[in-house]
Amino acid sequence: MYPRPASFRRILLFQILLLSVPILLVGQYITLRKARTSLLETARQNLISSAMRKSDTLALGLASLRSSVLTLTQTTVLQTGNVAEAQRALAALDRRLPFWVDCVQLWPAQGNAAVVDTCEPLPPAAALPVWPAVATADSANDFSLTALPTVDQPTEASVNPAYLTVRMAAPVYTPAGQLRYTLRLQARLSQRQNAAPRSLVGYTVIVDDSGRILMHPDAQQRGQNIDQVRDAERLNSIVGNVQAGNSEALHLFNFDPASDEWIAGYSGLEVEVAPGDRRLWTVLAVTPLDHSLQALRDIRQILLVLTLGLLFANALLALYVARRLSLPIEHLSCHAQQIQDHSQIRETPQDFKIRELDHLSQVLTCMMKRLEERAQELHHAWQDAQLANQLKSEFLANTSHELRTPLNAIIGCIRLVRDGCCDDRAEELEFLERADQAAIHLLKIINDILDIAKIESGTLTLSLEPVELGAILKEALALQTLQIEQKGLSLIAPTLSQPIWIKGDRNKLKQVLLNILYNAVKFTEEGTITLQVDFIAAAAIALDSASPPAEMAVEEADPTHVRIRVQDTGIGIDPNNQKKLFRPFVMVDGSTTRRFEGTGLGLAISKNLVELMNGQITLVSAGVGKGTTVQIILPLLVEPDAAHPLKNSQPSATQTVEATTVGSYPPL
Repeated sequence: MYPRPASFRRILLFQILLLSVPILLVGQYITLRKARTSLLETARQNLISSAMRKSDTLALGLASLRSSVLTLTQTTVLQTGNVAEAQRALAALDRRLPFWVDCVQLWPAQGNAAVVDTCEPLPPAAALPVWPAVATADSANDFSLTALPTVDQPTEASVNPAYLTVRMAAPVYTPAGQLRYTLRLQARLSQRQNAAPRSLVGYTVIVDDSGRILMHPDAQQRGQNIDQVRDAERLNSIVGNVQAGNSEALHLFNFDPASDEWIAGYSGLEVEVAPGDRRLWTVLAVTPLDHSLQALRDIRQILLVLTLGLLFANALLALYVARRLSLPIEHLSCHAQQIQDHSQIRETPQDFKIRELDHLSQVLTCMMKRLEERAQELHHAWQDAQLANQLKSEFLANTSHELRTPLNAIIGCIRLVRDGCCDDRAEELEFLERADQAAIHLLKIINDILDIAKIESGTLTLSLEPVELGAILKEALALQTLQIEQKGLSLIAPTLSQPIWIKGDRNKLKQVLLNILYNAVKFTEEGTITLQVDFIAAAAIALDSASPPAEMAVEEADPTHVRIRVQDTGIGIDPNNQKKLFRPFVMVDGSTTRRFEGTGLGLAISKNLVELMNGQITLVSAGVGKGTTVQIILPLLVEPDAAHPLKNSQPSATQTVEATTVGSYPPL
């Protein structure tokens, strides 16, 4: 007995449903996980920003409080007025200050009772600070700040944890410089907080430098040390991260019984409690995890409805497709059953409205053409891969040679010194100096390899900021002056009469200039190295970069770019090989590279660095033995606050800065 085979329609229907249902369920699960991850990341970032805003608001409030108290101590009423006048002036504080004043005390320099007192009796910890009896140069700015947890506040403030209570005291000196009063003010600084569902402002939690909790949504934990509360380990971790200068987010699991898990964004706040005495507080913005994921419930409901609708539509589609595909096959089967012998062979019906069978030959022909095209593409790709492999093999061979040479020098010099083969201390220092130079050369090769690796992976980033080009040129020339003198070359460099401001990365731009100057010195045995700096307009950039400045036709009135030319009288380059120099792992001549050392990565790295600074770099040579010219074009900084580098005193757009021949020291 064999089971009855299933029909084509049943197989097709169940295959579609069995495939679609798991895909929909997996898609729903992945979507929910992705939405939860995105919502959590958004909540973390928003809470970090909220903590920073809370920290900034508190810093502004403390600065305003300190400024108000110090200004108050300089008033004539307190310095020379009587007690009644001082009491009236202090009673009007609430109408002038941007914070809530709980109470004010005015203590005389000598005496145990305040002449003006609107506060409840303060505990012994609230003792007055000691001020100098005679004012010094800094006495006018003396103050003392003390923060209080919410539990120490009056009843009105205790029911609202969005206030931080602080006490500030400052001395009041007479115009003659004698200590007259001590002014102490207790005020509340407001903190915006909202932990409602979907809100990412969060509750405010403040921990001072001693670990005492100043603000907390749970009244029982206010005033306690973080070592004594729930989640002490994670709170200590947050305080440690703040002390390390980090502002991040962390999950808390025992923060408050109202919710199992909380998200806390935190930031640091430097508070000056006395002149020169700064303390680091930790400011947190915390909210329950359920409130941060409130939108996930709506997403889950929408996905559920969408999934049910897709399942229903998928079932209808499966029924339609199964019928649409099975009918032609059944019709062909019936047609075949009607044929009994060759005399009954009839033309196969062509009214199925399925063009695939009619165009099968045409499709196969097109497929063969496409396969032939793909074969040619694979052949070209194989050739490119072979060329790339050859280039990298040459690069590795040259690089291994360049790495072995300084390593052998380092090992040899160190072993000579270690084995005591030197005659005196001077010879030891000479070998150590050689080892140091070889190590620096080796480090440069490794840095070039790391830079080109970052460039190829797209991870190299620059820090663009306003920099002065003349200072960078001066530093680069200073580093190459010794090599130029040792080879007996002449250096022609410009004298810049004013600063040239551009926007770029100072270190990377200096690296580019050093690479260009180093190549010019390395490949020049005799003659001159000329450095030119001139200004061009945007219209001139599209012209031939090999043209001298006098031939540049510029229509614009003001220059927009600065051009740096480094020209040498060295070995030159064949024009057919010049475009290869800016490609990584490509060298014009391996023998030349071996003769003059180097890995051939300098120009490739320089080109990428200049382009990241929105500039251009080109290389021109008339041929072998005819020298080389490297040109760098960078945009000028046009921000109005960039010292106006081009205003009024700038030469015309194509005027070359006058050059002078220099000896041992560059003129820039």
